[in-house]
Amino acid sequence: MDFSHTEEQQMLQESVQKFVQKSYDFDTRNQIIASEKGYSEENWQLFAELGWLTVPFDEEDGGFGGSVVDLIVMMEEFGKAMLVEPFTPTTVIGGGLISALGSAEQKAELLPKIMEGTLQLACAYAEAGSRYNLASTKTSAELKGDSVTLNGSKIAVLNGSNAQKILVVARESGAETAREGVSVFIVDTEAAGVSIRAYTNVDGKKAAEISLQDVTVAASARLGAAGAALTALEAVIDRATVCASAEAVGAMESLLQKTVEYSKIRKQFGTAIGTFQALQHRMADMFIECQLARSIVIRAAMKLDSAEEAVEKAKAVSAAKSRVGKAIRKVGQEAIQIHGGIGMTEELDVGHLFKRITALDLMFGNGDYHTERFAAL
Repeated sequence: MDFSHTEEQQMLQESVQKFVQKSYDFDTRNQIIASEKGYSEENWQLFAELGWLTVPFDEEDGGFGGSVVDLIVMMEEFGKAMLVEPFTPTTVIGGGLISALGSAEQKAELLPKIMEGTLQLACAYAEAGSRYNLASTKTSAELKGDSVTLNGSKIAVLNGSNAQKILVVARESGAETAREGVSVFIVDTEAAGVSIRAYTNVDGKKAAEISLQDVTVAASARLGAAGAALTALEAVIDRATVCASAEAVGAMESLLQKTVEYSKIRKQFGTAIGTFQALQHRMADMFIECQLARSIVIRAAMKLDSAEEAVEKAKAVSAAKSRVGKAIRKVGQEAIQIHGGIGMTEELDVGHLFKRITALDLMFGNGDYHTERFAAL
C-alpha cells in the first residue's frame, strides 16, 4: 500500500507549513485565543486565498476535490501548530451537510460563500444526554404551512458563537432515538428566539450552548427531504472524526518532537536526561504510538474515499478513533511526565498541546465509545 503523498498533497502540506512558520508561532496563537472571537479573521481570509477552504468540496461544487486523504494531510499540519480557526465546524461539518443534503439552489447560495471565507457555520446536533448518539434528538420541528417552528436546546456547538448560520438537527417525527424523522434546518443566528451562550473549551477553542424557543424558519430552510437527514449526518460526522484524529496525530508528533528535544537539554545528575535508558524506552514507545495512530488514520481516510459499504467505512472510522484515543493518553501523559512540572505551565506549548489532544479525544466520541461502536457494527 502506497502511503506517499501526491504532488497536490505535498503542495497542500508545504503551504500549511510555510504559513505556520511565518505567521503562527506559539505567542501569536495565544494572542488569537485571548481575542473576543477566539480566531483570526485575517487568517481565515488568508485560508480562503490559499484555497484551503475549497479542499473538502467536490470539483462540481467548485472545490478542490473533496478527498478525505487530502483533508488529513492538512489536518495533521493544523494539529502540529494547534490552529484555532474553525475549519472543521465550518467547512467539514457545515459545508459537508450542505454538499450532501442541499438543493442546487442552497449549494449555489452557500458553498461559494464558505469557500470565499465570508460565511461561518456551526452544526448544532448534540444534546444533553445524547451520548454521541446522533439519532437522539429532543429538539422538535413542527411544520406549519410553509414554515417550521423549532424548539429545544443544543450543547457543545463548535464555533456556535461566531457562526452567521447554524445547521440545527431537529426531529420532525418519530420517537426520541428513532433513525427516521431527523432533519437539518438552516437557522440565522440573529433569528428571533435563538439564544447563544458562548464559552471557551479546555483547549482554547470557542463553543456554545444554543437554545431555540419558538424559532420560525421557512420550510425551504430544510436541507434535503423531511426526516431523512440522519444517514448524511452520520457520514459527515465520520469524516469530521477522521479529521479530528489526523489533527491529534499532528499534535502528538509535535509533543514527541518537543519531548525529545527537551530530553537533550534538561540535565540531571550532571548529564542530559535523554541519555537515561528508561526515558529512551518511554520516548520510543511514544514514537510507536504516533506511527500506529497515523497509519490507522490514513487507512480510515482511504476507506472513506473508497466505494465500500457504509458499515465498513464506519468500522474503519471507529477503529481509528479508538486507536488514536489510546495513543493520546500514552503520548500526552508521557510528554507531561518527562517534562515534569514545566510541562503544565501556561508559558510552555507542551501543556497546550496536551489540552488540545485531550479535547480531540472527547470530540465526536471518545475511544471507549468508538470501541463499543466498532464491536456493535
